[in-house]
Amino acid sequence: MLQRQDNYLLTKHIEILRSVVKSVQQRHPFLIHGWVVLPNHLHCVIELPPNDADFATRWRLIKMDFSKALPRTERISAVRTRRGERGIWQRRYWEHLIRDERDYRAHMDYVHINPLKHGLVERVAEWPYSTFHRLVDQGIYPMDWAGGCESELGYDE
Repeated sequence: MLQRQDNYLLTKHIEILRSVVKSVQQRHPFLIHGWVVLPNHLHCVIELPPNDADFATRWRLIKMDFSKALPRTERISAVRTRRGERGIWQRRYWEHLIRDERDYRAHMDYVHINPLKHGLVERVAEWPYSTFHRLVDQGIYPMDWAGGCESELGYDE
């Protein structure tokens, strides 16, 4: 997640983010099952190669490379300046090991419902920065999935 909630850096610079993710993916492979980019944070379900659990390097590189590609326009605290940080991203990320098929589906649904949950769209299909569209093309989700029925899915909090 980006540090400030009023940031729109991710969607404003979506092509930079896409390029950075591809670059990191080539150097440190991972499979993208689900991904959604919101204005100030993102959610994803990714799979690392067998015997590789190094999420930290991938996220460090994505954050670092994205930050380096942006012009330096934000205010940076003295602490962040001393640490060489830009102040764009939160320091941490959340990871969860998928337990089973039900857990996988729940996390994929959570990822894709987020634009609706945050009030950015009225239908999930309206949000352009998501793997939802690819999964519709593959027949995994119907185009009208969660179109106004988010309370039935338990995501209307």
